[in-house]
Amino acid sequence: MARARDGVLVVGGGVSGLTTAVVLAESGRPVRLVSDRPPESTTSAVAGGLWEPYLAEPRERVAGWAFATLPTLTALAERPAETGVRMVAGVKAQRTPEPVPPWWLPRLPEALRPLRPDEVPRGFRSGYAATLPLLDMPAYLAFLARRLRDAGGVLERRRLGSLAEAEAESALVVNCSGLAAHGLVPDPEVRPIQGQLVVVENPGVDRWLVEEPTEGAETTYLLPQPAGLLLGGTARRDRWTTEPDPTLAARIVARCAAIHPEIAGARVLEHRVGLRPARPAVRLEAERGRDGGGLVVHNYGHGGCGVTVSWGCAREVAGLLPD
Repeated sequence: MARARDGVLVVGGGVSGLTTAVVLAESGRPVRLVSDRPPESTTSAVAGGLWEPYLAEPRERVAGWAFATLPTLTALAERPAETGVRMVAGVKAQRTPEPVPPWWLPRLPEALRPLRPDEVPRGFRSGYAATLPLLDMPAYLAFLARRLRDAGGVLERRRLGSLAEAEAESALVVNCSGLAAHGLVPDPEVRPIQGQLVVVENPGVDRWLVEEPTEGAETTYLLPQPAGLLLGGTARRDRWTTEPDPTLAARIVARCAAIHPEIAGARVLEHRVGLRPARPAVRLEAERGRDGGGLVVHNYGHGGCGVTVSWGCAREVAGLLPD
């Protein structure tokens, strides 16, 4: 294949790759996005979809990208039928007598307010109320793919054996390969954090709930989505399997039913398992290509907040490319 020096080759078809490709294509650059699977089959498609900095480091950079992304998602929520983004009220529930603020709250103090006693969910003692973007991920990924095509971008479905193959095709490569970077770069520092969800028929829950803190291997959250109520969840490090664990699923349902008893009788629609691409630090940096003539910009390792930081990271990537 001829080496194209006037365009950008984006590797990875999840939310990071699609968002980055959209930003670049809408700035006027020729863009090709290469992925071995369609957007609806990526890890991003099974994500819960709530905007929240989670399981990614370093915190200061993550907060910057997250709060650069928030206004864009808020604007997209004005067209939920088109974008899959809604602004939804919910609570960050805690079991401490007094609420402990999340680490990112000083960056946006007006985002959360302490719960009144009558608002505290069953089984909890305190928490915060918030209205945040909640994304129906299959719909949102389809929206991004349409937006990319409308801007002249091309989506190619094929597998790359290594990043060197991408560099052989284009002088400008953006690596948004997520967990695949483990072998593609290769980068042994990017590792999975397995997340398991249970989707049930929604018995009438219209607000999201996330239990704080969320550092453990198992946590509790409920996210009302158009396809059903998403119940979570897990954050098990270095688990590479995407097979659902029935025992874990039962514990997830039980934890959520302790908050909303009507969930215990809800029909299970689906089990989902995704592998979050975690790294000691998100890798967003440019480096000279292997042949010395090209440029590779890496944008991966976003852990549990790929959606949350997507637009902030994409715009930073655009700033690292030559004019």
